[in-house]
Amino acid sequence: MKNRTLKSLIYCLTFFNLFITTTSFIEDKPVKRDTTSSSRFKLKTIVVDAGHGGFRVGAKGGFSLEKDVTLAIAFKLQKAIQKQMDDIKVVMTRTTGDDVDWQKRSDIANEAKGNLFISIHCNSLPNKTTTVRGKKVRVPDRSGKGVLVLVYGFHRTKEEEKAIRENLIEADASEMNSKFDPTDPTSTILMNAYKNKYRKQSIRFADLVNKEFVETDGRHSNGVIEQGVLVLCHSAMPSILVETGFINNPDEEKYLNSDAGQEEIVNSIVRAIVKYRKENE
Repeated sequence: MKNRTLKSLIYCLTFFNLFITTTSFIEDKPVKRDTTSSSRFKLKTIVVDAGHGGFRVGAKGGFSLEKDVTLAIAFKLQKAIQKQMDDIKVVMTRTTGDDVDWQKRSDIANEAKGNLFISIHCNSLPNKTTTVRGKKVRVPDRSGKGVLVLVYGFHRTKEEEKAIRENLIEADASEMNSKFDPTDPTSTILMNAYKNKYRKQSIRFADLVNKEFVETDGRHSNGVIEQGVLVLCHSAMPSILVETGFINNPDEEKYLNSDAGQEEIVNSIVRAIVKYRKENE
């Protein structure tokens, strides 16, 4: 009788252990899925570029210069990103009043392995021709108003390809002890994949920024347009250039130089970053 009881106990314990082992194996599956999902895109580094600097003062207002306004906004943007998203690294291409060469700005962004490039600028209209007492004269055109967001144009895709090849594809190839071969169909497919991805993401982020300016701040927008901006084309990542306002318009110049105006611009960009991040991570 005792032997039967002992055998029954052993069978029960064996079955129980088997059940626990099987159940534990089933419960581990979600952990594996979580590990897989964590390998997706992560927004880790944002590059903030303050336009102009040094003798390249940029556009001129009645009492201020573009190079100074862009640096002030860039610093505020850096702090705002770090405050709201402290896991993201912010790299500045310019931190002083000195100029940084256009190519150097792209190099800084690429070396930092940036995931997003934001260049800050101020807009301005050229002088216009008018007639005064029968004579044609050039006078300032202060009618410009609103924001403008730029993405790189198709006519500079060759320069973009060079940046992608040097900073992404060749870097990956070197790790595998191979070289980028432009005649290899695989390399062509990979290049096109990068180009399409970055162009699509650049336009999407530009739309988000523009929407925040219009719908949240109530500002006039001149839209999202393509332009062959060198610093955008040479940065191997989604990139936009924000014309924050017309510095030669007296009202907008005051806005661009005010703490309230700069904070409003920065907050709109940060909200767009948060939305962009949620869409891609």
